[in-house]
Amino acid sequence: MNEQIPPPTTRVFIALAPPDDAKDELARALRPAYDAYPRMRWNRIEDWHITLAFLGELPVTAVPLLRPPLAELAAARGSVRLSMHGGGHFDERVLWSGIEGDLEGLQLLASEVRGLVKECGIDFPDRPLRPHLTLARARRDDPSSVLGAAAVLDSFTGRSWRAARLHLVGSNIGRGPGPIHYRDIEAWPFGGGPPPA
Repeated sequence: MNEQIPPPTTRVFIALAPPDDAKDELARALRPAYDAYPRMRWNRIEDWHITLAFLGELPVTAVPLLRPPLAELAAARGSVRLSMHGGGHFDERVLWSGIEGDLEGLQLLASEVRGLVKECGIDFPDRPLRPHLTLARARRDDPSSVLGAAAVLDSFTGRSWRAARLHLVGSNIGRGPGPIHYRDIEAWPFGGGPPPA
């Protein structure tokens, strides 16, 4: 009996990334939390992103299907103006910074991206968009760290910025011990036109 070997997979999402100076501004605000809560699993600053669509584990053969339509979408529309603001947590486990600015434009972009993915025949968990930037995760035995770290960001308001590119990202989450790392599979600049009405 021949056993079918499933195709290799990769964990994929589509996202926006703040510019370096906006990330540096947030990192400076987080310094007291870095010092006070060193046991938290802090995301690398270069991995900070705003997820528009989390696609989960995809066969690597599905990823090329996304490239042309994502490139076309980015080229056809303007970017959104956003900023990071405050902090919070999901279930005392995940620390995040909130997102402000053109949230209507962000929701529209996420809807366009998700519709495009569905048109490519890719099934994924289509959860409501909750705009945020994930910063860290608490260890199971230390939930209070997230609450303290979120309080550090209570009064934080970052500068406004425009998302420059649409990113198709792969991650190694769930592939063994060690930190989560993300890598751009590809990124496309926004065309600079006004967002669709």
